[in-house]
Amino acid sequence: MNRDKNILALLLILFFTGYVQAGGKFAHKAIDRPDIPVDKNSLYSTVKYLASLNPPRNYRNISSLNKAAAYIERSFRESGYTPEIQTFKQEFRLSKDEFKNIICSLGPPDAERIIVGAHYDVFGDQPGADDNASGIAGLLELARILKIQNPALKYRVDFAAYSLEEPPFFRTDSMGSAVHAKSLFDSGKKIKAMICLEMIGYYSESRGTQGFPMFIMKLFYPSRGNFIAVVGNSGQGKLIRQVKKNMKTGPGMGVESLSAPSWLPGTDFSDHLNYWKYGYKAVMVTDTAFFRNPNYHNSTDTIETLNFDKMSEVVKGIYQAIVNLE
Repeated sequence: MNRDKNILALLLILFFTGYVQAGGKFAHKAIDRPDIPVDKNSLYSTVKYLASLNPPRNYRNISSLNKAAAYIERSFRESGYTPEIQTFKQEFRLSKDEFKNIICSLGPPDAERIIVGAHYDVFGDQPGADDNASGIAGLLELARILKIQNPALKYRVDFAAYSLEEPPFFRTDSMGSAVHAKSLFDSGKKIKAMICLEMIGYYSESRGTQGFPMFIMKLFYPSRGNFIAVVGNSGQGKLIRQVKKNMKTGPGMGVESLSAPSWLPGTDFSDHLNYWKYGYKAVMVTDTAFFRNPNYHNSTDTIETLNFDKMSEVVKGIYQAIVNLE
């Protein structure tokens, strides 16, 4: 009990001294945005394909992972890119198989980079519609729209689809994003920001559907799980604010944010954590995963549970964040 009180007291201090920065009441006002032609059917088709792969696309089923990778590569090519395949092996040596990151780029070749990434593997034997077919669908649609719209980009944008985000590889050097982040660091690439898409498809308008790692957070955030969140580490408030501001540009999606130390549960629960290791600024865009979605890592994580209207708004917002990042 004393330990819990101490943690609560520490969190209160951190909130009110600004070390932990919440969204909620301090949200940015919406700004005008151009019409961004997100194809909801394309989002749906990607989730449907990935979630229907059988056996599921986990590390034990290399054939399904390869089918997912081939689908992602083909989608990039159909959008006009020439993808790079980054192959690697996992450190546990549970098999001799090679795993794949699929990467493509747009914008000035020698400029600082914005990395937009999402993982395509699943945990166990489940379809993984939200986790993380939704993130991959958003990634592919962003790449397609940016190619079509061809905005004047200040930064080079790399789209990266990763394998091996899920356990037993999470927090190891075998994560696809760990391999990718290390390759950027080793080659001396300059990174402006990394945006991780981690579960962007599950929403609820019912009260009490949004959970939190600490109950005090209920004072700062909605009880309805009907928003998208921008989450980052302490000290990355500027990037979080910029992403949030540009995502909050339409009437169809509420946007919340959190800047907190990585020990707060959920703050580092995806691929963005591997970019922090090398000093790169990185944020996660998420529907908050198991703090909201009861289907997390279960066989009930199916396409029928997702809201593709909300997903479309998320994609539009991230498009704006990429184009307008300062």
